[in-house]
Amino acid sequence: MDSLIICIMGIHIVIDGYNLIRQSRQFSRLDRQDLQSGRDALVDALAAYKKIKPHKITVVFDGIAASTGLPRRDVQKGIKLRYSAPGETADSVIKRMAAKEKEKLLVVTSDSDIVRYAESMGTATIGSPEFEDRLMLASYLDLKGGDAFGEGEGWQPTTKKKGPSRRLSKRRRRINKKIAKL
Repeated sequence: MDSLIICIMGIHIVIDGYNLIRQSRQFSRLDRQDLQSGRDALVDALAAYKKIKPHKITVVFDGIAASTGLPRRDVQKGIKLRYSAPGETADSVIKRMAAKEKEKLLVVTSDSDIVRYAESMGTATIGSPEFEDRLMLASYLDLKGGDAFGEGEGWQPTTKKKGPSRRLSKRRRRINKKIAKL
């Protein structure tokens, strides 16, 4: 039943904002020049991604690094932005979201502490560099006017073997299915 709900409602992607920015080849350069430029570039890339894959996306930033006067929650270009409260880290906000939403969530981070916690809650995770590759592909397809990652193009030749010889656990298959939707 839960997997049916996930398929109908889509995935809620929660991104560890500064982790993704600082591990990125593209965003880290802008982040070093100006913190706001890095955040804006990330939101622009996520907006292009959301045009192709309409998942719910929330980016969590440390509120300490945010400019004073910014609201704790904001929406820009269809992307929800969330800043941690004073004295709280983005990591604890993400962990709280993982504990609450569990299997409905996909966490994007390379922080091993968050990954361990999220996976213990049944939440799927993907590393920041791998997700950035998917973002760049979406930006490229958005510029070229391509469809959603070549879906519906018919049969593709492959040498991949089929069969149950090494079947993954049910939990791992569910996680892989969620990641494949990215």
